[in-house]
Amino acid sequence: MVVDDEPDIREILQFNLENAGYEVVPAASAEAALELCGQGVDLILLDVMMEGMSGFKMAEVLRKERHSQIPIIFLTARSAENDLLTGFSAGGDDYIAKPFSINEVLARVRAVLKRSGMARQEKVQDEILLGKLKIDVARKMVYVDGVAVVLPKKELEILTLLASHPGRIYSREEMINELWDDAPYVLDRTVDVHIARIRSKLGICKSYLTNRSGYGYSMNAEE
Repeated sequence: MVVDDEPDIREILQFNLENAGYEVVPAASAEAALELCGQGVDLILLDVMMEGMSGFKMAEVLRKERHSQIPIIFLTARSAENDLLTGFSAGGDDYIAKPFSINEVLARVRAVLKRSGMARQEKVQDEILLGKLKIDVARKMVYVDGVAVVLPKKELEILTLLASHPGRIYSREEMINELWDDAPYVLDRTVDVHIARIRSKLGICKSYLTNRSGYGYSMNAEE
């Protein structure tokens, strides 16, 4: 969700985020954003200085009244130390000063989503079941129709990422950003090679792993 009362900034952010593969819900005020916030929102880019309710106040409402843990990145022209402290005490996860570069925004969004996603996975998913495929996340084991399949670390990470979100299409760039943050020069072809190796080992479940040309990879169990 992008919350900013300046239409130009809202449109620029929405355009670039959607080009990067994100679904974007725009809101022109904190009041409108609070009406739209729900389980489908994974992160909020929130302007601080707006007419009506401020971004800081909206964050306080989400954290203290609604007990929401949706990650928040504040956007503001204010960069004084006191403002930074106010933002973090209000429940912000990161802080970007205006004017900002789109590349910086995308990098911060990726980092915050990755942190929050890893936290959710640690809390919730010990085991993933998808049709005849089972991933024992805690023990780092994969089973196809009850038979154990040995996967190297990176292949297991890719399979776990895709199987954790059945139906969601991950672009090669998204997978690289998620799983190769310590190796900045990984090529798209590297992802393709790993995917091919995974598919070759999944036996009767290999059709679960599909490629949508021009978009990326996803997993779905056959009916």
